[in-house]
Amino acid sequence: MAYSVDDGSMLVKAARNTIELYLKSPKFSRYMIEKYLKGFESSSGVFVTLEHHPTMTLRGCIGFPNPVGPLKKLLIEAAIGAAFEDPRFAPLSEQELGETVVEVSVLTKPELIDQSSASGRMKEIKVGRDGLMIKYGYKTGLLLPIVAVQELWNKEEFLKNLCLKAGLAEDAWKRPEIDLYKFSTQVFKEKEPAGAVEEVHLD
Repeated sequence: MAYSVDDGSMLVKAARNTIELYLKSPKFSRYMIEKYLKGFESSSGVFVTLEHHPTMTLRGCIGFPNPVGPLKKLLIEAAIGAAFEDPRFAPLSEQELGETVVEVSVLTKPELIDQSSASGRMKEIKVGRDGLMIKYGYKTGLLLPIVAVQELWNKEEFLKNLCLKAGLAEDAWKRPEIDLYKFSTQVFKEKEPAGAVEEVHLD
């Protein structure tokens, strides 16, 4: 399902409002946000990314790659996770929130990529369009499409870094017993902290 910029603006504002309410009380009523997001009932994966402004360095990123619930519910939990539960960072403070840009990525359902050969897998991937997820036993890794664009990676670099994120050998993606998935995203992002929201086009 494609969302309009107005829809994206609602999602981003809801993510920011979630963080603000959580700062005041971690036990705040989720219903307050869900009521605002009336209409976002369909199941969809979603990630919330936080970046320092104006350097745009990462400050947190948490989400749900699979459509395990309504978008409006998953968005709230992803926003809380990105701000307060990302193990790479300390919990976000109220002062930092005023210096942070909020970004929301809505995901399509991950699609299993050709298992037959490494070359077949490469052919199915397009940098700028696809995000990637890899699974092998208890090891998993995911990279959003925007990461490859920002890092100027080619396909092989994208796959290498995906494997490393999952704690696998950098060429593990070539092995047919390892599951590799692709997905696409719609990305909506504030131009500045609490500012206007725009859709980010990657390709």
